[in-house]
Amino acid sequence: MNLTRKQFQALEAVCDALVPAIPNTPDTDGYWRRTASDVGLAGRIVEALAFVSPDEQQEFRQLLDLLASPMLGLTWFGALQPVYALSIAERERLLQTWAQSRLGLLRKGFSALKKLALFLYYGYSDADNPNPTWQSIGYPGPLSKPPAEPAAGAAALVTLRARDGETLTCDVVVIGSGAGGGVVAGELAEAGKHVIVIEKGSYVAEHAFTQRETAMMAMLYEAGGTLTTRDGAVNVLAGSCLGGGTTVNWSAALRTPEYVLAAWANKHDNPHFLSAAYRQSFDAVERATDVDTDESQHNAQNQALHNGAAALGYDIGVIPRNAKGCVIDECKMCGYCCFGCQRGSKQSTVKTYLRRAFERGAGIYDNAEAERIVIERGRATGVQVRQRITSPDGSTREVTVCVKAQVVVVAAGSLHTPALLMRSGLEHPHLGRHLNFHPTVAVAARYAEPINPWWGNMMTALSNEVANVHDGYGAKIETPPIHSGLLAMALPWISGKQHKETMLHAAHIGGFIVLTRDRDGGRVTTDKRGKPVLHYALSAYDRKHLLQGIATAARIHQAAGALEVYFPHNSFPTFPTKRGAAALETMLAGMEAWGWGANRFPLFSAHQMATCRMGGNKTTHPLAPNGELYAVRNLFVTDASAFPECSGANPMLSVQALAHFIAQGIKTRC
Repeated sequence: MNLTRKQFQALEAVCDALVPAIPNTPDTDGYWRRTASDVGLAGRIVEALAFVSPDEQQEFRQLLDLLASPMLGLTWFGALQPVYALSIAERERLLQTWAQSRLGLLRKGFSALKKLALFLYYGYSDADNPNPTWQSIGYPGPLSKPPAEPAAGAAALVTLRARDGETLTCDVVVIGSGAGGGVVAGELAEAGKHVIVIEKGSYVAEHAFTQRETAMMAMLYEAGGTLTTRDGAVNVLAGSCLGGGTTVNWSAALRTPEYVLAAWANKHDNPHFLSAAYRQSFDAVERATDVDTDESQHNAQNQALHNGAAALGYDIGVIPRNAKGCVIDECKMCGYCCFGCQRGSKQSTVKTYLRRAFERGAGIYDNAEAERIVIERGRATGVQVRQRITSPDGSTREVTVCVKAQVVVVAAGSLHTPALLMRSGLEHPHLGRHLNFHPTVAVAARYAEPINPWWGNMMTALSNEVANVHDGYGAKIETPPIHSGLLAMALPWISGKQHKETMLHAAHIGGFIVLTRDRDGGRVTTDKRGKPVLHYALSAYDRKHLLQGIATAARIHQAAGALEVYFPHNSFPTFPTKRGAAALETMLAGMEAWGWGANRFPLFSAHQMATCRMGGNKTTHPLAPNGELYAVRNLFVTDASAFPECSGANPMLSVQALAHFIAQGIKTRC
């Protein structure tokens, strides 16, 4: 992405307001006097923006044009000068005004600048140099170097490169390699089918998992970890690598709640969700991926959730995980598995179902994107693919290939599956709609003792206290992995000094996430290139449950002994727990009045669902209960887009069970 001199100057000026030098402060290691410009932050932001779409790049340039214009003063009732002509104090007031503005575009602009700048300032490091803030905030950075050799019995898979114009043939082509695609590929290959797997991300093995936050996000996540909804209000974390989300997720392996399965069966005419065969699919996947609680030991953050919930008499449980061999080293390295598991203990599809497929002759093509599905006389017959080939000298080229198959399985995820189907000419009034997000906020707190939230199992404790408060809807309370960049991005910014002060407590901060089962979803559309565009607005119904979850998380923090609770809102409301439970309840009672519109608070999604939902009524559901498109024979969908509604639980195991169940029917088709 290229910027003009004035655009880059404006970006530098804003970065130095977000991360300014704070004078007259004891500063033995340079933490307080260091600015964004001292580490070349603006240049790193430009590099990160290479991952976003051309339309988003153009929109960011327009934002910088505004900042570089004297008309900028009209947006904050200040001097009619460009941002780089303002003092640091004036720039700070400008950003504070935008953060609280009634104009959604100004809040969006503040949010984009704040999140990019703070994530990269605290998260960036290269192979030879740690981030200069890490020593000050107590963050250790990578705990170990990647292994030189694969774990015993786990030799790397071999991915294939196509020749330009080549035509490949197989029984089944599977588009996507995550929880849905990986399981289907393994099941069908073991049944003797010739399978080809198409994955648009790269195959990254253990020897490349550096544990460096920004580098791994760029390598393993959709849009390099920068993906947001169209209005910028929701940061969307989605795996984009071989193994998909199963490579980078937090290892939680939860079954779909029974009340959700009942709703999927009864409201959407999918009786199989209540069948013995479907339960057997859960059983089979759990065996194959080593799901149990044997290695679900709590780190300090999860222990705080457990202790606080237990003290209040709230529901609290232990999360099963798909892991094997994590108890070594007190599980410290597990906190980094959102950047790929160096030890290979996480039983992702790469370690399980894809390996089984590979060992039975499946061809796996990475860096290969499905452009469109070939449909002839109402039947899917293959897929057109574009693969990016990287030569040993680092140069790249693209080749096109046609894969002909008797059955086409789409498991590209709830964002790319509807976009691919739309690019392929499919139309349905509900295709791309009902986008559920599990909208998530983090409620952090400062504790007296070190929490070191980057160490240990990422997610082992779970409270369902408010998970089903109204007709199956509510919010789970869980814990996230916390690393320096993500923490800096998620914490509210009200001034450069405040943010630096808060980050100094990083090692003592514990976070709980409020994972909301949303009823009223958004939509996936496509841009002029056919790529997905995400639209989502939190409804009043779902916001009510989100706020209930925030209140519950705050009470648990207080009961667990936190000193101060940090609420997820741009105004940065905090609560010193020494004020007592009654004072906390008074604060919680007024929480809705803070204002919870788009970009007034940091909202995340690590789960995307229901954009190609299955059901018995073809006028309202694109997908039949057997996973086949009503409109096209031999075209199946086996990812979370097939969910009739939001799963209400971390969806990996739900997707795998669904894919396993659908795969049994596909076995009879070819």
